[in-house]
Amino acid sequence: MKRAARNLHPSLSIDTAPSDVFMNFEAFLSNTETRVHSHPWGQIQLISGGILEMEAEDTRFLAPPHLAIWVPAGINHCSFNRKPLDYCSLNIALDLTKHFPSQTSLIKVTPIVSAIVDDFRSRDINVAESVQDKRLIQVLLDQLATGEVEHHFLPTTNNKYLEPILAAVEESPTDNTSLGDWAAKVHTTERTLARHCQTELGMSFTEWRLRVRYLYSMELLRKGHSVKEVAFTLGYNQASPYISMFEKYSGLTPEQYKNRLL
Repeated sequence: MKRAARNLHPSLSIDTAPSDVFMNFEAFLSNTETRVHSHPWGQIQLISGGILEMEAEDTRFLAPPHLAIWVPAGINHCSFNRKPLDYCSLNIALDLTKHFPSQTSLIKVTPIVSAIVDDFRSRDINVAESVQDKRLIQVLLDQLATGEVEHHFLPTTNNKYLEPILAAVEESPTDNTSLGDWAAKVHTTERTLARHCQTELGMSFTEWRLRVRYLYSMELLRKGHSVKEVAFTLGYNQASPYISMFEKYSGLTPEQYKNRLL
C-alpha cells in the first residue's frame, strides 16, 4: 500500500530499565514511524484499534490487535502505523525471556492479556509496585510465553510473479480477480502461481486475500460502518459468513471489536 507522509516518533532515552518488567503506553497518531533501534531487554508490542507494521530481521511483521509482536533483546527494528492506535510496549529483562521465541514472532493475545494491559493502562501504572500488581505481571508473562506463535500473519515475498499481485490486492482488498486471471496478467499459469503461494507464503492465494480483507474490514469498522455494510463491501451476501471469518482470526465478533474500540 502507498504510505502517506510520516510522523517520526521521538526516541525514548531509557539507559537503565526501571524494573525487570515495565510498560510504556502511548497513543500513536496516523502515519507514525519509529526510528530503527534495539533494546538490551526483550519487548512485546501490543496495540488496540489499528494495525502495527514492523520491520525486523529483514522481515515485515504485520500485527492486528489479536496478535502481539515479540522482539528479542538486541534486534534492530522499526515500526509504522497507518491509522491511530493505542500502543503498549511490555519490556522484559533478558533473564525472564528464556521461554519466549528466539526470533521476532507474532504471539496470540488472549483475553486475559488484554484485560491486564487495559487495567494497567487505566490505572496509569508502568511498573508493578504492589504485591497484587506483581502477580498480574507474572500472569501476563505466563500467558504470553505459552501463547500461540505465528511467524507472519500476512507474509510477503519478492517473487517476480507474486510481488505485483500481492501489492495490487493490498491496494484494492475487495478486488475479485481470480488466480487464473492474475496468472494471465503476469504471463504464467495458475498452477505455477498456486505453487509459488504455498512455497513463498505458506498458504493459498485465497487464504492470503482473506487475511487482507479481514484487516481491511477492521478499518471499515473503525470508521463506523455497520457489520452488514462491511460484509456487503467485502462481497458477502449476508453478514454471518463475514462474522465467522472475523471471529476465526481475532477471537472476537465484529460487534465485540467495535465495542472494544468504544
